[in-house]
Amino acid sequence: MFGAENVIVVDLGYGDAGKGTVVDHLCAASPVHAVVRFNGGAQAAHNVVAVDGRHHTFAQFGSGTFTPGVRTHLSRFVLVDPLALAAEADHLRRIGVGDALDRLTVDGDALLTTPYHRAAGRARERARGADRHGSCGMGVGETAAYALAHEDAPRAGDCRSPARLRRRLAAVRDRYRDAFPGAAEDVPDVDDCVAAFTAFGERVRVVGGGHMRTLLAGGPVVFEGAQGVLLDEWHGFHPYTTWSTTTFGNAEALLREAGGGAARLGVVRAYATRHGPGPFVTEDAALTRGLPEPHNGTGPWQGPFRAGHLDAVALRYAREVTGGMDGVAVTHLDVAGARPDLRVCRAYRIGDATVRRLAPNPAGRLDLQEDLTRRLLAARPVYAPLGRPEEAVEEAAGAPVVLRSFGPTAADKRVAAAV
Repeated sequence: MFGAENVIVVDLGYGDAGKGTVVDHLCAASPVHAVVRFNGGAQAAHNVVAVDGRHHTFAQFGSGTFTPGVRTHLSRFVLVDPLALAAEADHLRRIGVGDALDRLTVDGDALLTTPYHRAAGRARERARGADRHGSCGMGVGETAAYALAHEDAPRAGDCRSPARLRRRLAAVRDRYRDAFPGAAEDVPDVDDCVAAFTAFGERVRVVGGGHMRTLLAGGPVVFEGAQGVLLDEWHGFHPYTTWSTTTFGNAEALLREAGGGAARLGVVRAYATRHGPGPFVTEDAALTRGLPEPHNGTGPWQGPFRAGHLDAVALRYAREVTGGMDGVAVTHLDVAGARPDLRVCRAYRIGDATVRRLAPNPAGRLDLQEDLTRRLLAARPVYAPLGRPEEAVEEAAGAPVVLRSFGPTAADKRVAAAV
């Protein structure tokens, strides 16, 4: 799409905009050496449908894996779940991609998500009752929180050292038992976890931080983000956020260290969606009913999948907190073409005020983000006719639409003539 450049792909909304299908297109359309995951963990759900009809929900493997030869690298910013990764590799093998693990590298500094993290995260979410934050139930937030409090948090490199791995896994298990003594969820023995994680360490290639230079030297790299900017740990609408930096920041840190650069590509739907609770100013129950998701639905942890109208105010906010982008991919244009009732939100009404801009807050001020959340929960949309979605997106994002998607496969993509 951007010639022979490296590309960073970031969702400008609440996630589920179609990052996976965009990455799949990038890898299928031109030579790409590797896909680098730079945030999140096994809770990512990037649905890719191949031209021949095969479908896979990419969680940890890069969404370019259907293209032969494209490698996946899990950077130090990814929270790696070896058990979920093995299950994902098994599904890929069943649909004809038998070498996914052979094309995988993992940074030894990447944190490990364990069954104990997963159980603790679910117990914590259950304890919130009606005030759930919308966890995916995969233990990603618990993994990040544990690492902030414990220097000996298990990492991918520990899978090569069984004794150290056992000590660290036992510490996570003990903390789970102490924090939730009445939790009903069964968890495996530490010895069983050690055996599984050690097998993971023997099967995949665990590398050091210098591996990024090797990847960049091999050819163009696509950096694939997870979740969306409006869920960012610092810039999202707290507390309905993820424990992850969802902007371009992590990818650009990796590139700086390796002496490389990349084009910034934002991804947005022609209409808005959100999976789980939290502010969603343009939510429309009629759209939720009328736009079913074949690969997204109500989950036991996230809750319902919600749909609404394109939100130019939120898109401008995403533009500001990311520092802008070089281009935008707009997905689900086939849906927009069949729905003349779709609109665009140009402003919010909050009390007696009309709000056209959400001012970014200083990083680290979660109290200010929580105050913003309260305001958004009371906001009402000010709509205008949508017209051509691409024009509304370009105006709000401040960048040209360089890719249009009219369906789930790489064949359904249209590249702007000038690109």
